[in-house]
Amino acid sequence: MEHEITMGLNAFDKFTVMNPSHVTITGASSGIGRACAEAFAERGANLALWARRQDRLDEVAEQLVSRHGINVHCAAVDVRDRDAVARAAEAMPAPFRAPDVLVNNAGLSRGLNPLQDGVVQDWEEMIDTNIKGLLYVTRTILPHMINRGTGLVVNIASIAGIQPYRGGNVYGATKAAVKMLSDSLQIDVNGTGVRVCNIDPGLVETEFSEVRFHGDTERASGVYKGYQPLTGRDIADCVVFAATRPQHVSIQDILITPTAQASVNLVDKKL
Repeated sequence: MEHEITMGLNAFDKFTVMNPSHVTITGASSGIGRACAEAFAERGANLALWARRQDRLDEVAEQLVSRHGINVHCAAVDVRDRDAVARAAEAMPAPFRAPDVLVNNAGLSRGLNPLQDGVVQDWEEMIDTNIKGLLYVTRTILPHMINRGTGLVVNIASIAGIQPYRGGNVYGATKAAVKMLSDSLQIDVNGTGVRVCNIDPGLVETEFSEVRFHGDTERASGVYKGYQPLTGRDIADCVVFAATRPQHVSIQDILITPTAQASVNLVDKKL
């Protein structure tokens, strides 16, 4: 769906803004994924929301339908399970199989150990979710976008994928892989009408650190003290910006940090 927006009297100011009507989001039950769902719902987009927690998805869906009158299709999906991804995609209403926007947001970090003390189970969960899960979802939906001749794939990577920090070894490696997959996908889909946007968030206050520290809320809360971190909505606004550019405009990469964060491990904290 498109609509014309005219600015001023100059004919050169006339441009077409994309208005996505169907958006599929993974990891949609909380944090950045939920914020993306809310931001697109405000624009009237219908949503397919995937996450592991059905109860949280149902809560999100109920709120969005009530507030915005959109259609929301929810599915409890663990993106690490390739068969589950395929089944969920097949069960989606047809428009969501080739959505205007696919947001690959499902991802997590586990632990903050040096590599020599790493927990293999944590490694496997990060690799299976952040890399393989993204691949499974993209491989399932992307061919339909290509057949349709339009669409946007948004991959949520991380500043940790471009700047290393102590203890961020495997997590950073998975997000570096996401960045490389985004860059490679730019080449693979060139000429198909499908666009790709890689987003590298810095410090965002979500459940991320609580998950990383296996439920240690006190330790997790300390990550965000002494400065103003980003919110999930800050990232969602970037996603929506990329998704609403005219078809001839491709926002390939966005690095977004709090003003207090100069680099991955340099944060001006006023403690």
